Amino acid sequence: MAFGKKKTKIENAAVTPEEVAKLGHKHEVEAAKDKKSSVYDHFHAQDEAKAVADAKKRKKRYAAILAALVAILLIMYIISMLLTQWGDLVITIGDLYDGKTLMLSESASFDDAHVKLNGGSVADVTNITKAWLPKGLDTKKDGQHNGENYLAYTFYLKNTGDKDLEYNTTMNITGVSKSADEAIRIQIYKNGKDSVYAKGSYKNRKIAETDATVWKDTDTVIASKDAELKAGETDKYTVVMWIEGNDPECVDAIRGGSIRSQMIFDVVPDVPETTG
Repeated sequence: MAFGKKKTKIENAAVTPEEVAKLGHKHEVEAAKDKKSSVYDHFHAQDEAKAVADAKKRKKRYAAILAALVAILLIMYIISMLLTQWGDLVITIGDLYDGKTLMLSESASFDDAHVKLNGGSVADVTNITKAWLPKGLDTKKDGQHNGENYLAYTFYLKNTGDKDLEYNTTMNITGVSKSADEAIRIQIYKNGKDSVYAKGSYKNRKIAETDATVWKDTDTVIASKDAELKAGETDKYTVVMWIEGNDPECVDAIRGGSIRSQMIFDVVPDVPETTG
């Protein structure tokens, strides 16, 4: 019997389902390996990008915080400058009515009129007593003329309208540190006549110190009413302030303290006439 050449491969033979499944599984495994590598690389890059983004966010956050701190410091600096600018004594014109006007000036000629004056301040004072003050503080000089350990300021109040008027005068304490107001003395001259004011006794605010008139209340030095001032006329004021060494409350605890005050002039409104 003769035999022909043996075939090693059957061409065009049918492929069984099992073989298809094995082949598909092989491709899936290889694809999964490739995909795993690709996903790893992808997420690794994402992690790096996220780290960079987080760093940028942190920088922006720190920059915002720094800017806020700088803004706060700037505001505090501006406030400090404003407080320094206004000084320890401020004189202002308050309410005006019916064309009645008041103006302020550091000179009797009123060449430079204002509705607000800065009486200035004096630093590094120590206690003195009234007897140590120079004579003629209300007559020798206009404007600010502080001396050693006292504040002195002379100014003028004028009725610049064409109607006679009445005005109220109020002096308030607007700021105090280390209870400096307990030993302060405030001397107010009006047209040459003076009065000295002090806070009431520490134990009883209604009791005046022996050398002064008691304040209106704990924050109000004076609150006088209905001062007459004819059209074109002027009232002259001098304010003197010092720490009174004879005050029982002039103690070491008030060292480094300060006091701020404001003097306000308000026109009194006319009372409407009533018909019977």
